[in-house]
Amino acid sequence: MKDANYPKLIPELYCSDYQKSVAFYTQVLGFTVAYAREEEGFAMLDREGARLMLDEIVADSERTWITAELSYPFGRGINLQIKVSDVEALYQSVKTAEAFVFLDMEEKWYRANDVYVGNKQFIVLDPDGYMLRFYQDMGERSHP
Repeated sequence: MKDANYPKLIPELYCSDYQKSVAFYTQVLGFTVAYAREEEGFAMLDREGARLMLDEIVADSERTWITAELSYPFGRGINLQIKVSDVEALYQSVKTAEAFVFLDMEEKWYRANDVYVGNKQFIVLDPDGYMLRFYQDMGERSHP
């Protein structure tokens, strides 16, 4: 199952409703289920090589590692940047589904040492409020 191309970092996101979250990630965001343990409320998701795990919160489980009370929005202070090949099509899917768009589509240039790298990007919140920043690479240039 694991190989040289297996990601070195895979976030695991707690979710309040496993079925709702899996439906959102697969039907709206275009992820596929790499594998799941539905009886545990767990799924490993993949989209173009970007992976993340969903894990339903089970209050009395020894395997639910919560360090403080969870309340909406989950994942405060973090946004997950996910590279996609067609950010416009994904944005249209998100808009059609009437998902919570936190940041509308934009083109943004970020300084990276001596060059600027461009992203066409938007941010959507998942059902539990995790910020997902989807982007398409616009290349590099010497100034914005």
